[in-house]
Amino acid sequence: MATAKQLAANRHNALKSTGPKTADGKAVSKMNAIKHGILSREVVVRGLHVKESPQELADLRDRFWEHLAPVGPLEEMLVDEIVTLQWRRRRAVIAETGEITRSVNDGYHKPLRQAESQTIAALMMCGLNLESNPVGVCALKKIWKQVRASVLQDGELTAATLEQAARPFPNKPNPYLEPLIQFRKALQDNPDHLPPAVLKAEHRKQVLAHLDAELVCCERALSEMVPQMQAEEQAAMAAGHLPSSDVVDKILRYETALERQLYRAMNQLERLQRRRQGEHIPAPLAMEIGTR
Repeated sequence: MATAKQLAANRHNALKSTGPKTADGKAVSKMNAIKHGILSREVVVRGLHVKESPQELADLRDRFWEHLAPVGPLEEMLVDEIVTLQWRRRRAVIAETGEITRSVNDGYHKPLRQAESQTIAALMMCGLNLESNPVGVCALKKIWKQVRASVLQDGELTAATLEQAARPFPNKPNPYLEPLIQFRKALQDNPDHLPPAVLKAEHRKQVLAHLDAELVCCERALSEMVPQMQAEEQAAMAAGHLPSSDVVDKILRYETALERQLYRAMNQLERLQRRRQGEHIPAPLAMEIGTR
């Protein structure tokens, strides 16, 4: 242990270590700070889609330097290391938030993506009733709108329009398109022997009325399914508030490594500053484990 006289001498000498006082010394010290600032700014990510703020890093560094008041190159180096590690820890938190956001978004859009990947043929082959399934209702609504637009454009239900409408279905004919097939047959056969212009107008009127009725049924079915769809979306979003276990493990390992380095740098800085202030700092305990 140091004697009281040695401690007093150390404290007296420490008072002299307040940094450079001459113009040349201050210039050198200023260049050291700039140099360390450049090293710190190297951690700022400046990519095409990710742009971290150099000013935020500079503000963080200023706060740490003001609070820790490093003296000499070793203390300055350790303070800059602490700043860098804290900046990287902040990035880990941002990454975790981003992963949770992406997980929630994936959960929200997952039912929609699954719905888009399920075709009418797949639903019908599974024995599902299209009118009772939101995916099937949406698919039918899309088909009816396309057929309606074609009828308005062509003035009648053409064979090409009917063929296009039948493509998503696994078997032909099918109960969903059977009314349209009958409309088309009536147009060709003209059982009432109507004049061509009258027949075409009547045919167009009947087809559009049928399609409008089908669209109303689709809208009604979807409105009744909204509570169920909202419940599924909320469940998916709730499940997404935690990222996958692999992502969690990666972030935790990264944060643990950063914290270990941060605490080591803080401990080394504290020892240097206490020694500079005249305290006797015993050597750190070290343990070496060997194998024989």
